[in-house]
Amino acid sequence: MKRRDFIKVTGLGAAGAATLAAPAIAQSMPEIKWRMPTSWPKSLDTLYGGAEMMAKMVAEATDNKFQIQTFAAGEIVPGLQVLDAVQNGTCEIGHTASYYYFGKDPTFTFGSSVPFGPNMRINQAWYMLGGGREVLNEFYKSYNVVSLLAGNTGCQMGGWFRKEVNTPDDLKGMKFRIGGFAGRVLQKLGTVPQQLAGGDIYPALEKGTIDAAEWVGPYDDEKLGFYKIAPHYYYPGWWEGGPMLLAFVNLDKWNALPKYYQSALTQAGHYANNYMMARYDQANPMALKKLLANGTKLHAFSPPIMDACYRAAKELHDEVSATNPNFKKVYESLTKFTGDSYAWFQVAEVGYDIFMARHSQS
Repeated sequence: MKRRDFIKVTGLGAAGAATLAAPAIAQSMPEIKWRMPTSWPKSLDTLYGGAEMMAKMVAEATDNKFQIQTFAAGEIVPGLQVLDAVQNGTCEIGHTASYYYFGKDPTFTFGSSVPFGPNMRINQAWYMLGGGREVLNEFYKSYNVVSLLAGNTGCQMGGWFRKEVNTPDDLKGMKFRIGGFAGRVLQKLGTVPQQLAGGDIYPALEKGTIDAAEWVGPYDDEKLGFYKIAPHYYYPGWWEGGPMLLAFVNLDKWNALPKYYQSALTQAGHYANNYMMARYDQANPMALKKLLANGTKLHAFSPPIMDACYRAAKELHDEVSATNPNFKKVYESLTKFTGDSYAWFQVAEVGYDIFMARHSQS
């Protein structure tokens, strides 16, 4: 029997043939549309781009049945109110940094990075396999959200300063844009921390509202133009050794998702995470060269500043742990995992990295 005759006999027209060809799972998947506000301006194709990448992967994995529309900071809610929008159900999902919300509870710092905490790889290993996801989501549950891994910037820079800072006394009275819990560490040294969304930093520097600012690293910092106002660029960003970015999902919306969609969303977040890490490693070196060519003055924080900040951080961690059981629980989980991991790094990797850095130009 010819194919044309078969279609006539069975009653299958073009639409019927298409239905026959489609996978059964695709036929059963519901159509869902979500909105994802972010904490990032669209100009940052790493941070905002990571959110877009996550949405793209979800759509492709579900044959466009599950679509997520991304929004830059300020389009639906301000960049520092993404958690609130997801918590109260205004939006289903948001892409942000957990530590922006440390004012609600200091425990939020661990979903991004704790001062003098682990590097990118250890932070990710803790979240994925070391109990981090479980202990964090137990905490986030009281805010009606669940977290998904959705990005990591790697170790960040120490920020842009109008003048050189050489001793802890140079930090006293300085109005410093710094995100999250690290601002409370610097308060102990007399600094006046300011928490601003990314798009608000340059105008504040330009007007003199702040004296210094940190953001991420060379690639993003060069795009935002900080070097035009504050020429002194410091490293390292001891407050962000490897900060995670998370997608917060409204808990009710998450529980209502089919299991296949939950899996697709989780895997899309992992893809965005890996993409972002690779993108920063690829883009930062050339961006730093451009900044130096444009007159940026690169400095390491002095040992006295680093030592003073480290002592202040440890004091603050202990103070908060003594009064906040949520913070203590997550801190103990992270520090145990970190201690074991650093022992391995010291055995196998530190010496190798030092050797390769010494010979990389030869």
